[in-house]
Amino acid sequence: MKYILSFMLPIAAVGALMFPVMAHATPAGPVDSTGVQIQQEQQNGINYLSGGIGLDESRFIQQNHGYNLRMSFSVGPANEYIPDVDVVVQNAQGHSVFTLNQAGPLVYVQLPAGKYTVITTRHGQERRNTVDVGSGPARDLNLHWSGDQYVGS
Repeated sequence: MKYILSFMLPIAAVGALMFPVMAHATPAGPVDSTGVQIQQEQQNGINYLSGGIGLDESRFIQQNHGYNLRMSFSVGPANEYIPDVDVVVQNAQGHSVFTLNQAGPLVYVQLPAGKYTVITTRHGQERRNTVDVGSGPARDLNLHWSGDQYVGS
């Protein structure tokens, strides 16, 4: 038994390190709407929400349904939410169908069914992900930057 525990502990630790953004789950609860300045917006016929700074805004976004792509952005070892990510969503033909600058830390999008490339950039560090959205469950993209490599004034 001692050998099994000593073997399983490192595996559990690696698992926790691989999924750090899961710690961002905001507890369900009432939303004080006086502190929420987010409303559904639309771009090229695509509905979306962007924001989530503070507990009420995070809860507000996370309690909204009908969005088939849900993105969250974080940075550093403490997995702090960040609101300064540029987002480009391209369709299967490589054409941009949706763009946001300085978005986040949560972005929920309702895309037509299809395959998309999601390009997210923060301080020159780019992430590319391919997602296939349809009528099934929403796709979650938890994007994490390991540190702030930006050096500037």
